[in-house]
Amino acid sequence: MNNVYENNMRFLPLLKLIEKYRITIILIVITIILAITFSIFSNQIAKQNNLKAASIYSSFLEEISSSEPDNSELNVILDNLLMNYKNTGYTQIALLNKASLDARNNNFEESLKNFEILVDLTDGFNGNKIYNKIARVSAARILLSNDKYDEALNMIEKFSSNSTNGYIHELSGDILFKQNKIDLAISQYELASSKYNDETSKSIISMKISNIGT
Repeated sequence: MNNVYENNMRFLPLLKLIEKYRITIILIVITIILAITFSIFSNQIAKQNNLKAASIYSSFLEEISSSEPDNSELNVILDNLLMNYKNTGYTQIALLNKASLDARNNNFEESLKNFEILVDLTDGFNGNKIYNKIARVSAARILLSNDKYDEALNMIEKFSSNSTNGYIHELSGDILFKQNKIDLAISQYELASSKYNDETSKSIISMKISNIGT
């Protein structure tokens, strides 16, 4: 009997604590349950969206792979992906493919638009860094060809301000040269040369630097 009493007394402080913070504890438990439920529900929706996006992308891939892709049909499919499944990887790869196709067909305005959308979708900590870099570099090349030097530089500044691959440093040098920022252009060209492993690319960079002084 004494043992039972002692056991009850041992748990008494805990019971008092639970009683004192009963409302808070209940709210915490409810919050945890809701968070778990929301996470499961969100994952299910994401899986369903991926399945639907995959089906739509299959139609996109079939059309873009044909001998003569219908640009209007591709735009309809792409708009559907962007409107309903913009956060899926299928939408991102569709944007990349469509922008590349437009560039090959010299439809640079449409190409730039899609590359810029892809940049927005893949920006941030959780974004697809590979797609983001491809989209930024491709957009910068188009902007450079349109003499929009500030916009072109802003597009790749996050890469060129740090050590990156040779091509991005070279592209930055091309833009800076067009802006008549000679010292900065040479600096980027020298970084590009140090990153390139092949002699052909190094020779091209050397020619660009030499031409600056002529």
